Amino acid sequence: MALDSPVQREFKRRLALHPQEPDVMFSRRIAAATRMAPSFLIRDVRPNPLILLPSMLQNGRTYADKMIKVPQMAESISEGTLKQFLKGIGDFVEQDEEIATIETDKVYRKIDVSINAPESGTIKELFASEEDTVTVGQNLVRIELGKVSAASSKDEPVPQKDEGKDKPNRETNQILKPAKSVSEPDQKETKLTREATKAENPTITKPKPTENPSQVSTSAVGKREERRVKMNRMRLRIAERLKQSQNTAASLTTFNEVDMSNIMEFRKLYKDSVLKKTGVKLGFMSAFSRAAVLAMRDIPAVNASIEGPNGGDTIVYRDYVDISVAVATEKGLVTPVVRNVESMDIITIERSIADMGKKARDGKLTIEDMAGGTFTISNGGVFGSLMGTPIINLPQSAVLGLHAIKDRVVAINGKVEIRPMMYLALTYDHRLLDGREAVQFLVKVKEYIEDPRCMLL
Repeated sequence: MALDSPVQREFKRRLALHPQEPDVMFSRRIAAATRMAPSFLIRDVRPNPLILLPSMLQNGRTYADKMIKVPQMAESISEGTLKQFLKGIGDFVEQDEEIATIETDKVYRKIDVSINAPESGTIKELFASEEDTVTVGQNLVRIELGKVSAASSKDEPVPQKDEGKDKPNRETNQILKPAKSVSEPDQKETKLTREATKAENPTITKPKPTENPSQVSTSAVGKREERRVKMNRMRLRIAERLKQSQNTAASLTTFNEVDMSNIMEFRKLYKDSVLKKTGVKLGFMSAFSRAAVLAMRDIPAVNASIEGPNGGDTIVYRDYVDISVAVATEKGLVTPVVRNVESMDIITIERSIADMGKKARDGKLTIEDMAGGTFTISNGGVFGSLMGTPIINLPQSAVLGLHAIKDRVVAINGKVEIRPMMYLALTYDHRLLDGREAVQFLVKVKEYIEDPRCMLL
């Protein structure tokens, strides 16, 4: 049976002395008895005003929500990669403040789209994670509209306990005081017992483990860290197309080498005058493009492609030549197209290649600049590549790979000479091109480059 508190006993005593007292007088005497009780017996239960502050702020907020969706990013682009959230749940955002960034690619051109808050409010929910693929119209962020900054709710003062003003009574103190796992006498006995046990059983010192000489410290070998970065959309697109090419075409590569002496002499003689008259820097890509066009007159299958279901059942021959020129940029390899090369001279080809290369490096290529292409030329020699096997750019049937020019010892008319030589590589689709045709095409390109005068005939 629970014992009455001192206040309750005082109530009962006064009630026994005045059993017939009216209710009003009775209430006054209860209040008087309460005032007469010692202050430490009565706990002040008045609420701290600071405790009510969060609810007061909450009641002053508005609860209208606004859903932010993925906007229309650009023509023909329906999805993108969520690269970064600039704000998190609980953050307050002003109107037009940037919340997130979405990365898209418009035919190998990266486009960053900013997502801004339409109105001021607090972010309540995020519907995607960073590096997720999001589509146009998809829910992205839910914000609670209002002018109260989330920072104010985060910085709500925590009421501090004032020991001088809020002394708990003895009963409350007994309830709130943590129970002792071991009483004080028990603690003394336990301490004595431990000392006695320690005297009877002296501590056995464990030997320190010897250092294994095979274990090398981290500082000796340096940091062994790893980073995992998700592929951007451009790199994913390149990977998909290259793997598609390997899985579709029956790729085979044939090699040859070309003496660059005459074409280098030709360039040396005319590059200054061409630059002065036309503003074009004469290079080697235009010469190889012209040589490829002339070689295609004899081997038209190099400029053809296969179409149709189940791997293709139709060969498409073309009377025009659109050459895809591989250009390396900071974001990856792109292949803008120079169209109607068969109707151009070397200077016009060089100007068109330079214009496309600049647009690629500036990130200004459009769908029209990238679409199509009937043949590709890739120049890995500018990076020092000695030899390689380029991959076919589908739906094309062949790609010509150029490499670094190196001085090598060769036999010329029975004499040993040092000549600037380049290895050529032609990767072709064996479904369409036979080995004989591929070799003949590469030999003709070699002949045109070794005697540039033939390209004028």
